[in-house]
Amino acid sequence: MADSQAPDERRVQFPDHEATAAGLIREAANRWGDRTLVVLDDQRVTYQEVERRSAEMARALLGSGVVRGSRLGLLAPNSPDWVVAWLAATRIGAVTTLLSTYARPRELGWALSHSGVEVLLTVDHYLGHRYPEELETAISGLGGQRHGEIEVASHPDLTAVYVWNRTDRGWASTVEDLVAEASGTTDAELAAAEAAVGPDDPMVVMYTSGSTAEPKGVIHGHGAVVRHPYNLLPFRDLVPGDVLYTPMPLFWVGGLTYTLVSAMHAGATVVFEERFEAGATLDLIEAERVTHVVGWPHMSRALTEHPSFPDRDLSAVRGGSLDALLPPHLRVGDPELRANSLGMTESLGPHSIELIGSALPENKRGSFGRAVPGIEHRIVDPSTEAEAPEGELGEIWIRGYPLMLGLVGVAEHEVFTPDGWYRTGDVGHLDTDGHLYFKGRMGDQIKTSGMNVMPREVELVIEEQPEVMHAFVAGVAHTERGQDVVAAVVPRPGMSVDPEEILERLRGDLSSYKVPRHVAIYASSDDLPWLESGKINLRKLAGMLAERYAP
Repeated sequence: MADSQAPDERRVQFPDHEATAAGLIREAANRWGDRTLVVLDDQRVTYQEVERRSAEMARALLGSGVVRGSRLGLLAPNSPDWVVAWLAATRIGAVTTLLSTYARPRELGWALSHSGVEVLLTVDHYLGHRYPEELETAISGLGGQRHGEIEVASHPDLTAVYVWNRTDRGWASTVEDLVAEASGTTDAELAAAEAAVGPDDPMVVMYTSGSTAEPKGVIHGHGAVVRHPYNLLPFRDLVPGDVLYTPMPLFWVGGLTYTLVSAMHAGATVVFEERFEAGATLDLIEAERVTHVVGWPHMSRALTEHPSFPDRDLSAVRGGSLDALLPPHLRVGDPELRANSLGMTESLGPHSIELIGSALPENKRGSFGRAVPGIEHRIVDPSTEAEAPEGELGEIWIRGYPLMLGLVGVAEHEVFTPDGWYRTGDVGHLDTDGHLYFKGRMGDQIKTSGMNVMPREVELVIEEQPEVMHAFVAGVAHTERGQDVVAAVVPRPGMSVDPEEILERLRGDLSSYKVPRHVAIYASSDDLPWLESGKINLRKLAGMLAERYAP
């Protein structure tokens, strides 16, 4: 097993080409040429094809009036078309709003208005969604508009909508027609548009998918999007020819930068599929000789419990986020000693990291590694904003080059401190060596009988119990104590959990006020409320527990 010091030097690493979308795709095409970049079903698109097609679409967008600073929305699933369109728009300096395919009409309408989308590229349908219909629901009056003449009061910025392959709406045209009409824009005009874009220019708007808060429109620049995945490569064991499978959408940071842009730097292939289904996904991982599986923890159970799993040839897999798919000699037996990372949309992914999949020493149990080179951490008492003493809990502040440019519609002074720190809202502490320990979200804190409890601290202790697979802790209102600490527990397959036995053990490991008042047993993770992001829905879980235990 590799140790956590694998990178020889922890230093900032940046590519030597221009840190823009145009620089990224041109360099990748020059280096990796006819190597496959994206796989989806029977589509296999090379680096050179992506560069050629994105240049073609970029000329089309220029011809339609999209220029540096224009706001272009992308509403589509992971696909070669998505990759081409995103690179096309960003290489000429358009700011792309990455819209969730999970969004309902109300959410979609809000995001389009909030980010000021002027031109929207979308698909006709995807997994039960009919986006033209949903857009007419989301945007009042859209149904009576004509393409190129869109004018609706609720979305005054929106001027044009393009749909891939076909459309029966008078207010839309097809992406194919857009490209076909681009003959008037020259290569010289494209080159001039690309040259005007710099690393400090805004590139994307990503909406957060927090479990307890409203979405925030996070703005990232070209320099961060191009540089940060490159800087992370020494911690990821990605090499030319690797094959990454991911279900993570490209409209989230995990899909866009941690997968796609990382692959472009490394010369790797990214494998997508329309939907995750354990048997079909195993077929895909096996057939494509996937080397890295990037997914969510709940996928491990679905894949490893599939009847065909024992007979699968997954010998190519050597990395990723799902330990259970790795060969035994590459697994870290104790999950709390498996090196991991901590990140967020606002920091474009990890801001703390060690070599992914390596084993931490025992004295770093539960650590999320040290600051990514180029990033600083500070632990602050949120009530005084004074730096907390070493080892004490406080709010995690971060500062560094991959930090967002800002938030849509929010003044800079409301986002950052005067000296550039961002208040993450996460709670944790640093040890003497700079290892970061995450304990939860400030808003998740439970106040019981005047004492503060961080749910994650309790969850980790519960999950140490041999019969427990998952544990989630929430606060339930109590008339006298303010809140009670309550746990939801899922047993390991074939095992049972006795709540009283669990509580008795916890009394030996936790302060009395941290020990849950109640432990609710759920037979399966499927019985718990999940967000489509793969996170637990804390609001719904707290409601479920309150129904059972509130006085």
